[in-house]
Amino acid sequence: ERLQEESEQSISAISNGNIVLIDGFCNLCNGLANFIIKRDKKAKFRFVSLQSPDGQSLLKKFELPTDDFDTVVYIRNDRYFLKSSSILFILKELGGVWKLPFIFIIIPRFIRDFVYKIVADTRYKIFGRRDSCSF
Repeated sequence: ERLQEESEQSISAISNGNIVLIDGFCNLCNGLANFIIKRDKKAKFRFVSLQSPDGQSLLKKFELPTDDFDTVVYIRNDRYFLKSSSILFILKELGGVWKLPFIFIIIPRFIRDFVYKIVADTRYKIFGRRDSCSF
């Protein structure tokens, strides 16, 4: 019971802020994380692998599938964004010139997510896969 309580406190602390859940084995996802880290001057973002225990706990907390690693999940103050919306809100949060692509939020989500899915479905073929998780 105490272990579960500590785990819930840990997840609560993690989910308050800007959390990016990524496929830890995906080269494209790791590239995205490195892109964000280099431009995140205020260190707003924390990264968690979807496959990790913390990632799995966060997915469960938000009642999201725990076996779907085809989306970047962006959690901001107890609210989550998936697929194309996650990328657009992350870029908006980075600020500066990076918030300009947020204009694409006006495109219906089903269209944005269709394009996102094409990239997600081919990411291992195009960008490769890591043997171990870096997050």
